[in-house]
Amino acid sequence: MPVIRSSDAVTHEIHGARFVSYAAPRTGSKELAAWRGEIPPGTRAPAHTVSREEILHVLVGELVLTLDGRTERVGTGDTVIVGAGSTLSVENPTDHTAITWVTTSVGLTAELADEP
Repeated sequence: MPVIRSSDAVTHEIHGARFVSYAAPRTGSKELAAWRGEIPPGTRAPAHTVSREEILHVLVGELVLTLDGRTERVGTGDTVIVGAGSTLSVENPTDHTAITWVTTSVGLTAELADEP
């Protein structure tokens, strides 16, 4: 039974946010990837288009997400389904770090959208 300890997770920091990767091919997952996102107050990540469906669940805090031009404020307990080919931007307009859990298929890529 593969168990990924928090000490084995790999951390990436990009666009002001931290992503802590747990499930991935390097940890024994063949089909799914999963990570915790930590989005500090005031962070505004650029729009990006994802190649595969991903599920974003807000564990703590609030975020403003824009998905294919539609903006929603989401909070603790809310889940957003981001379809393959969708363009997503994420903002934390609050004074507290938001924490998310994201699950997707192995092989997801994200391409930054053209900035105006």
